[in-house]
Amino acid sequence: MKFQIEDVTVYFPYDHIYPEQYAYMLELKRSLDAKGHSLLEMPTGTGKTIALLSLITSYSLSKPQSPLKLIYCTRTVHEMEKTLAELKLLHDYQLKQLGPGAGILALGLSSRKNLCVNPRVVTAENRDSVDAACRKLTASWVRALAAEDPDIPTCEFFESYEKAGSAAVLPPGVYTLQDLRAFGKQKGWCPYFLARHMVQFANVVVYSYQYLLDPKVAGIISKEMQKESVVVFDEAHNIDNVCIEALSVSVRRQTLEGARRNLNRMRQEIDRFKATDAGRLRAEYNRLVDGLAQRGNLPISNTWLANPALPDDILKEAVPGNIRRAEHFLHVLRRLVQYLEGRLETENVEKEGPVNFVASINTHAGIDQKTLKFCYDRLHSLMLTLEITDTDEFLHVQTICDFATLVGTYARGFSIIIEPFDERMPHVPDPVLQLSCHDASLAIKPVFERFQSVVITSGTLSPIDLYPRLLNFNPVVSRSFTMSLTRDCICPMVLTRGSDQLPVSTKFDMRSDLGVVRNYGRLLLEMVSVVPDGIVCFFVSYSYMDGIVNSWNETGILKEIMQHKLVFIETQDVVETTLALDNYRKACDCGRGAVFFSVARGKVAEGIDFDRHYGRLVIMFGVPFQYTLSKILLARLEYLRDTFQIKEGDFLTFDALRQAAQCVGRVIRSKADYGMMIFADKRYSRHDKRSKLPGWILSHLRDAHLNLSTDMALHIAREFLRKMAQPYDKAGGSGRKTLLSQEDLEKMGERIVDEMLY
Repeated sequence: MKFQIEDVTVYFPYDHIYPEQYAYMLELKRSLDAKGHSLLEMPTGTGKTIALLSLITSYSLSKPQSPLKLIYCTRTVHEMEKTLAELKLLHDYQLKQLGPGAGILALGLSSRKNLCVNPRVVTAENRDSVDAACRKLTASWVRALAAEDPDIPTCEFFESYEKAGSAAVLPPGVYTLQDLRAFGKQKGWCPYFLARHMVQFANVVVYSYQYLLDPKVAGIISKEMQKESVVVFDEAHNIDNVCIEALSVSVRRQTLEGARRNLNRMRQEIDRFKATDAGRLRAEYNRLVDGLAQRGNLPISNTWLANPALPDDILKEAVPGNIRRAEHFLHVLRRLVQYLEGRLETENVEKEGPVNFVASINTHAGIDQKTLKFCYDRLHSLMLTLEITDTDEFLHVQTICDFATLVGTYARGFSIIIEPFDERMPHVPDPVLQLSCHDASLAIKPVFERFQSVVITSGTLSPIDLYPRLLNFNPVVSRSFTMSLTRDCICPMVLTRGSDQLPVSTKFDMRSDLGVVRNYGRLLLEMVSVVPDGIVCFFVSYSYMDGIVNSWNETGILKEIMQHKLVFIETQDVVETTLALDNYRKACDCGRGAVFFSVARGKVAEGIDFDRHYGRLVIMFGVPFQYTLSKILLARLEYLRDTFQIKEGDFLTFDALRQAAQCVGRVIRSKADYGMMIFADKRYSRHDKRSKLPGWILSHLRDAHLNLSTDMALHIAREFLRKMAQPYDKAGGSGRKTLLSQEDLEKMGERIVDEMLY
């Protein structure tokens, strides 16, 4: 269908649209018109992705003189593929309506591991080794040698891509990663470098958060993007954590040992060059005297990671004299590694600000702040001079230089925390030195300043007013939408006590109480006997899940559960978990029914959907607070309190409830779906906790369901399942329509929006 939103004709590839999608598009258009940033919370399973794509591409088509570029950021490759599949559908519809004039170029960009088609390279086990194997075949000096000696291996795909020169372009269309690989094989070109080259010309680019938020990656991939772009962060409820991880570095003993090995190897290389090709080292020295850390524009296959500091904070001046000579620079790094080894010998937890830490490096190792700042660029220059291709071997020394550059650059928003052992295993010495960033607004600030509109959207952004403070920006639109339903297909309940009226909670003083463990077991046992198909349970941590499952096993509860349904468990191993999920789905498909035990903040809670019969009930055992004794968390809370006036309790509750909402939101993936949610902890009945859940869950949480015991919950579950089994009118009967056709839109217009805002 196509319809007007003010002056824009929107092309939407389905015959019907949900009222909340229409309201969402209106708010989105307002923020594009205002050229500002927006925060939009939209319930899961209401077609957020297609609403975003169709509005932004239609907006771009309606303004051909200044077309907008869409940069769509997802968290996982799986989500990227889903987004591109939706876009394909939309693009076909737009071509059908408008003819070839509506053709766009859209592509996904991922790491070499997901795009490489060279069988010798792609078999390496992890991302870093694939990158290194690629450099060994494509670096400019390897290719120069191969031109003289045909026995030196190069990559035939990269060579033919280079030969094609400016003819190597992608024709308009929508390309998933699979399509890019197929196109590359067919043409004999390298899909990874082709995609990297085409990103700057594409109308829509879909890639991971890191490509914009992590300065090391963004410096290479996203620096070409024009200002007239709309950036969308999808599923962005954890965006503050992604920003913080992008600027944090941790150093362990293994890192320092590895760095020593790297320095010895570089020493040997320098000695070899001195004997065979001293001119090259002298040329590098002269270049650094002239103040150029890099030699102009590097060939695309030579570029390594960019500087870990943000673009505005990188010094635009000459490298200091004391590290211009290669061997002097290695001496500086040796002293730094020695100093860090000394700091890791500590018996107690130490916390220090960057300013004191830099002063202490200066007194003990004689390295000043300016030298630290230049470590990364100087290392990069040396790696190119020494023609090192196996970059995966040099990750350790790179981590040390990352650390040095960040410590030398930032005086605020960071702490250095040294812990002699992991608090959960105090008898195992495992010292770690962490440079942890506390300010999420640092990494995202260049994105807000550079692009004209940034959209942050997810199914769980409540309380929505905390995000502008955490990320330090002013949204022009900040809205939370409800879900329009023909029947109440979500049934949230708060369970505060077991059938024996004992309160249940995972509070620290209660969680190991046998009464609580027994009541949680009884709750699950009662539910598996009445709920058909799949049940998903979320626990607050792996250790708690292990403990509770063990005690259920000893008391025989687990055996009784297994008589009704099979039990599958998420572990920290990705392969095991994937296998467990496949078998869980098989058990649900064949009617045996299954229970899946999972952990809040784990991989399953973040990205796996339990739609239809794969999830008829989700139980959240407890409130998933972070580990509150973590030194890094405490330092961050202190920073948030002093800088943004966010109270510790508020932040911890907000963080725990967005995780809980993320877990229970897994069961509803479309409006025809139905599911129950049980929040099993007495703390959920308190208003200050409960009110931080998303509006679309709260609007279905009745007062009668706020303080239940197991037997009451069981009664409600039976009633709900009986009601859901009745036939119903999908388009919405009398009064409220939940599927709108083109005519309905023309009739109703603005009225929809008022209804849909929460």
